[in-house]
Amino acid sequence: MLPRFLKPYHVKYSNLIRIGPKTDGGYVIDKRVLNKSNILLTCGLNDDWEFEKSFLRKKKDAKIQAFDHTVNRDFWLRRFKKDMVSLLLLKKLRISKILDVFKYIDYLLFFRNNKKHYEKKIVFKKENQKEITITKILHNYKDVILKIDIEGDEYKILDDIKKNSKKINFLIIEFHQIHKNIKKLKKFLHKIDLKIIHIHANNYGGVDTNSDPKVIELSLLNAKKFKISSNYSKRDYPVINLDYKNFKRRDDVKIRFIK
Repeated sequence: MLPRFLKPYHVKYSNLIRIGPKTDGGYVIDKRVLNKSNILLTCGLNDDWEFEKSFLRKKKDAKIQAFDHTVNRDFWLRRFKKDMVSLLLLKKLRISKILDVFKYIDYLLFFRNNKKHYEKKIVFKKENQKEITITKILHNYKDVILKIDIEGDEYKILDDIKKNSKKINFLIIEFHQIHKNIKKLKKFLHKIDLKIIHIHANNYGGVDTNSDPKVIELSLLNAKKFKISSNYSKRDYPVINLDYKNFKRRDDVKIRFIK
């Protein structure tokens, strides 16, 4: 069972909406933040910006900035070469791989105008021009929605997030190997205005020996800016019609909390 401090606080079901696909890359947010947030900051991009596309359909005038040092020219060349090798060796290419060939075009079309991608690594302490801190990212902004999925490095920047929490309306963050980092999670969530309102297990990460998830996705709302109940949610997780499997060919993970 997961510790009680990871249990979401109660918000009205009608306030919760899913943004993004009904698979990996979709997240649950509180729709109240949409009216008060005009910028989405994404840390960790890879090849999936479906959440950002869906967000723009809700907020057409929103500004988007994404940061990921791994998505660069070499990234796209490797993908293209791999797909071409598959085509030559197998004499055929699955539809998904054909779509991959056009992913770079979609990337170029999406990240322009008020949508930018920066090839920078998210770090706690900047050492070169290819790195950037959360403090720097948030320096000129307030009332932001911050989305973080940086494959385990999230624990290194938690102090920075906490220090800048007053600028954040809503935080979406994925935590990896939580059974090894539970003390860091507890320290981060202690006496912070950002309160958990939703939790989902990413079934890509699997479960530990107690059948608890190794990877969780948290949605946190700023309780200083939006009304939140002081009571914990009584919902079962995953939540029907809000949560979907990250990996469709694997069962979703039910979350249990210590009472």
